[in-house]
Amino acid sequence: MAMQMQMQKLLLVLFLTLMAALAPDHAVEAKPRTSRRVAAAPRLNTNHYRKSCPRFEQIVQDTITSKQIASPTTAAATLRLFFHDSILNGCDGSVLLSSTPFNRAERDADINLSLPGDGFDVVVRAKTALELACPNTVSCADILAVATRDLIVTLGGPFYSVPLGRKDSRLSRASDVDGNLPKPTMPISQIIEIFARRGFSVQEMVALSGAHTVGFSHCKEFSDGIYNYSKTAQCDPQYNPRFAAGLQNACADYHNNPTLSVFNDIMTPNKFDNIYFQNLAKGLGLLKSDHGLNSDPATRPFVEMYAKDENKFFRDFALAMQKLSVYGVKTGRAGEIRRRCDQIN
Repeated sequence: MAMQMQMQKLLLVLFLTLMAALAPDHAVEAKPRTSRRVAAAPRLNTNHYRKSCPRFEQIVQDTITSKQIASPTTAAATLRLFFHDSILNGCDGSVLLSSTPFNRAERDADINLSLPGDGFDVVVRAKTALELACPNTVSCADILAVATRDLIVTLGGPFYSVPLGRKDSRLSRASDVDGNLPKPTMPISQIIEIFARRGFSVQEMVALSGAHTVGFSHCKEFSDGIYNYSKTAQCDPQYNPRFAAGLQNACADYHNNPTLSVFNDIMTPNKFDNIYFQNLAKGLGLLKSDHGLNSDPATRPFVEMYAKDENKFFRDFALAMQKLSVYGVKTGRAGEIRRRCDQIN
């Protein structure tokens, strides 16, 4: 708890530091909206636990509400956890598994070492409560999918239906991760390819990138763009100069303190809205991949569209999240209902 409070205070200080370096901007009030439906994976349905665990959704809702109040970074942490789980081999809870002496699991791959603990914790809390109410019934993958949706809504994001009945994967290998998860340092063409291999369009990729409207990134993830960028420029010229100066001040000690972080969207960091896309055109993108979305001709039209139309962004984000939530799911004998989310039965 003390570490969580320290992290929240640090984020607040960095946020205020950056805001002082920028002129104020106008925030857009975001309200939850219901999306259109997309086709669900076979044998998944929204009423899966109606008889076997009728309080499933209420228990998850109660858990995420109390956790988000205690630790406001939970929503962004869970969203990132869901994405890292789903885009690899499908929404199957494989990222939740711990390593063993005989296997290095996904969560210990280099790119996953920075996944915030709040995401794992909220799933464990919900699983514990559900095991008391409905033993051996609800999968960790279903918990992660629903908790993510509910937490997005708490921040003002869109509601979308989540079909249920996923099984948990019995496999989790760190060796599967490299090259199969987008990194902020990758060129946009490579990120597009990662999504395309999984059946996602460029527009869907850009819509999902809008998740950067919440959460934070560690200074080391963008330090190359703000310190000694080239022989002729200290910073990447795609940064707003005053924003870059604020980042340099906020991250000055990142070598000694690797936990230093900055909000992805410094204007409305705790609100799910389309300000992230508006920020990109102003040079307020944080990561190299953020700048790439705004400069690459394949993605820029969608960035501009979502910057102008929050309703369109919400609809497309919700549809893409539904599609991601049923990508590669395990059903039947292809998986199991774990008793603990961090280990196979």
